[in-house]
Amino acid sequence: MGRIPLKLVMRTYFEKPRTRRGWKGFIVDPDLNGKFDLLKGITHSRKLMQSILELGVPTANEFLDTNIALYIADLVCWGAIGARTTESQPHRQLASGLHCPMGFKNGTDGNIDISIDAIHAAQDCHTMLTQTTDNQTVAIQTQGNNHCHVILRGGATPNYSSQHIKQTSLQLKRSKLSPKIVVDCSHGNSGKLAKNQLIVVEDIARQISSGEINIAGVMCESYLVGGNQKLGNGALNYGQSITDECLSWEDTLIFLDHLNVAMLKKVSSQLTPTEYV
Repeated sequence: MGRIPLKLVMRTYFEKPRTRRGWKGFIVDPDLNGKFDLLKGITHSRKLMQSILELGVPTANEFLDTNIALYIADLVCWGAIGARTTESQPHRQLASGLHCPMGFKNGTDGNIDISIDAIHAAQDCHTMLTQTTDNQTVAIQTQGNNHCHVILRGGATPNYSSQHIKQTSLQLKRSKLSPKIVVDCSHGNSGKLAKNQLIVVEDIARQISSGEINIAGVMCESYLVGGNQKLGNGALNYGQSITDECLSWEDTLIFLDHLNVAMLKKVSSQLTPTEYV
């Protein structure tokens, strides 16, 4: 691959939103045994994030439990609010008080308006309750977060096409917001099939090569071993997801190469790649 300034950000998603039941993530259940050792989960999550940051790699996190956010937010470089919580007032208030850029996903039904509403809310100042280090409940006022954006994650059908990108950018401009968009190549855009992320990123790469400047980034679910495995009583395969399907490391390189080639074409046409950070 040629050298190009793709900014790689490590997914450090320690909580797992659930529609029904299932493992709720490393912070909540670090030993995978249902004993819910939150202290261990938080401590080890912080250590991992610190190690990643020491390597010079930024971290990304989806904020799910607003109380847990207090223990890890200082180590998060980019944050997301999920499709199920974008409409939640506490999460919008949380985003307004965080230091990092925040992405709001469209709803599970594909609704973009709730993401736009969430950005407006997060830009405002809010008074909210929080806890101090000595476990006292206090009221604080957030300063507002002007670095928020929409994440297109699909709904009943995908929403990553050129038409969807242009329509969403136009909606954002009409709402006097930045038209920049991040595309989630998984979830509704992939039909929850990991391999389909390669189809999505190929389309995104073509759009970038064709001059689309409002795609600010993409999200990919990737691990060492492709697919996923069920959490049960048997031995687990190292490096394979126990939640959503993921791309293998080999497929991840292909995924990145699609973007790399698109950016090289951008450079050759004398359009600045820094628009895609």
